[in-house]
Amino acid sequence: MTGAPDRAGIAVHLLLPSLHVADASGAHTLHARDALRAAGYASELFVEHVDPPLAGEAHPVDRLDDHVVAGRTLLVYQLAVGSPIADRLMQRREPLVVNYHNLTPAAFFWQWAPDWLGAVESGRQQLHRLAPRVVHAIAVSAFNERDLRGAGYRSTSVVAPFVDLRAFAPGAGPRARSGPAGGGATWLFVGKLLPHKAAHDLVKALAAYRRAFDPAATLTLVGGHPVPRYAEAVRAYARQLGLADAVAMVGSVSLDELAGHYRGADVFVCLSDHEGFCFPLLEAMHHRLPVVAYDAGAVAATAGRAALVVADKSPAVVATAVHRVLADAPLAARLVAAGTDRLAAFALERTAGAFVDTVHAVVARPGVLRVAS
Repeated sequence: MTGAPDRAGIAVHLLLPSLHVADASGAHTLHARDALRAAGYASELFVEHVDPPLAGEAHPVDRLDDHVVAGRTLLVYQLAVGSPIADRLMQRREPLVVNYHNLTPAAFFWQWAPDWLGAVESGRQQLHRLAPRVVHAIAVSAFNERDLRGAGYRSTSVVAPFVDLRAFAPGAGPRARSGPAGGGATWLFVGKLLPHKAAHDLVKALAAYRRAFDPAATLTLVGGHPVPRYAEAVRAYARQLGLADAVAMVGSVSLDELAGHYRGADVFVCLSDHEGFCFPLLEAMHHRLPVVAYDAGAVAATAGRAALVVADKSPAVVATAVHRVLADAPLAARLVAAGTDRLAAFALERTAGAFVDTVHAVVARPGVLRVAS
């Protein structure tokens, strides 16, 4: 970039509340750090909590001062949950960038997890309080950018999150689908069993599909159960609809087990009411699964043309959409092919380039850092 400061001697440090194994925000942050280092910046990761297997990847946030050089350090905060780190950043002097991964509205939790409301609302308040302090905010989707604009952020851009599918084997060819004629189609959804991901709507839609098209169809829900009250309600709802044996709530699984669920499914169905990006859509595409998804949050933008997106998630509409995909082999093949093309938009090298270019543009702004241009 012409006229931009030399990156040598400039630090761009990343802050994240917690670094966990198999966590999308943590994986994104590690990739961001590596991309910044490859571009010539000094970059370290600072966290409050870290899983033991990743302890060597991060420093305690209390050690941040040891790595800050006055006038030559930019901080990037990964915002996806309320955290004391945000309050600390309000007191610091270094220029700050927010990398925003989304905050789920508290309205989804009041009935099922009232003890979560304080933390959820704290994150929302911090999003607003940080706005005057931030020199630029990076959203992982256009949907999230609207959140930032509504919270008062004046300088924003969209850079997709780092999506690393290399831990999975290369996508297998499309399996021979059972479909309505053969019976026993397997629906799959992957994601934590949280109210805004609307597993109850998936159960309801499955019931309609079994009545109209395939009485042997099943649904597999893969993901942890952090809100036990909601998980039990979904389980009870399945029993009430006579689907106790048709809905499998398998909880958290290993990567190999997850890949097995993708390979064993006929269709990926997402009826979430709120998604800031939705990584499992891309995992399904990688495994060459056709996707049916409800148009909410960032879902349609993430999926592009690689999903049959419905604007109405009433059971009959969803059931008919799934039937269409499973009964129309050319349509399913087109969705699978579009999924392969869509993944190219999220290639790691492409995301790395966009992320580094965005950071470099911030560093190059007059007055952000006290370095010669």
